[in-house]
Amino acid sequence: MRLLMLGGTEFVGRAITEDALDRGWEVTVFHRGHHAPPPGATALHGDRVAPGGLDALAEGRWDLVVDTWGGAPTAVRDSARLLRDRVGRYAYISSRSVYTYPAPAGLAEDGPLVEGSPDAGAVAYAEDKRGAELAALDAFGDRALLVRAGLVIGPYENVGRLPWWLNRTARGGRVPAPGPRELPLQYIDVRDLARWTLDAAGAGLGGAYNLASPVGHATLGGLLDACSAVTASGAELHWIDAARIEEAGVAPWTELPLWLPEGEMHDFMYGGDVTRALAAGLKCRPVEETVADTWAWLQELGGTAPQRPDRPAPGLSPQQEAALLAL
Repeated sequence: MRLLMLGGTEFVGRAITEDALDRGWEVTVFHRGHHAPPPGATALHGDRVAPGGLDALAEGRWDLVVDTWGGAPTAVRDSARLLRDRVGRYAYISSRSVYTYPAPAGLAEDGPLVEGSPDAGAVAYAEDKRGAELAALDAFGDRALLVRAGLVIGPYENVGRLPWWLNRTARGGRVPAPGPRELPLQYIDVRDLARWTLDAAGAGLGGAYNLASPVGHATLGGLLDACSAVTASGAELHWIDAARIEEAGVAPWTELPLWLPEGEMHDFMYGGDVTRALAAGLKCRPVEETVADTWAWLQELGGTAPQRPDRPAPGLSPQQEAALLAL
């Protein structure tokens, strides 16, 4: 297989590139040149939003394109139109954020979607992802695979959620843990996402698929226990009721990464129907493996994960942590 990876040097794109190389595929990575692609990939440089930024893709034929773009849909529109006659299939890594909120738990791929346009500039994350989906569909039709990923964690994470918990538990002591302990999590290990995407595209699948672990695959308590165990720090998890966290003014998701209290947002984020992806071969590794491998990767980096410049670093301030531990 000949893969053209649009991106391919960080997080999701890097995991997909490495998986393809491990399969013995011929991989071309098109990127801006800020980070080196994995060894074995051919690099082409360009900026998708700059005039002439796609010139390096004017020639060449590939079996598959994988695109992780998260900005203006016009970038996907222009890439897909340029490549549609020289590429077999187009896999776009989208997001479950394209569904209209609020939405009930158990939402499948036929749920209501936000508005989007392939001709739009950058608007907001959900609308941008939906516009990009439409751009891929406009150019490739049933040759387009839309991978609607849930929360993505694992090695190479540059958003900071799981790395924050790992580094915090590594410091030991009492760690504020947002309850309840049995709170269900739904996520996808970036390597499971990569494997499924390449398998599905190689099998000729098209259309939309929700991609996350089955509901009940993991809990927040299981994930934090794994963090404590793998860092071998003797950290003590101090579980705190959601109502008390709210009273303290601590924000879920951003200041307590991965955590959403029970309710509408939790159901939306952590209750998606992934029946279709499971039937198409999705397999999810245990949370303990995801945590252990992410910790090993962090250790290789000296403990500091890369952070996307367009995303604020998550986590508690020392003052917030002290206030929570006093509850």
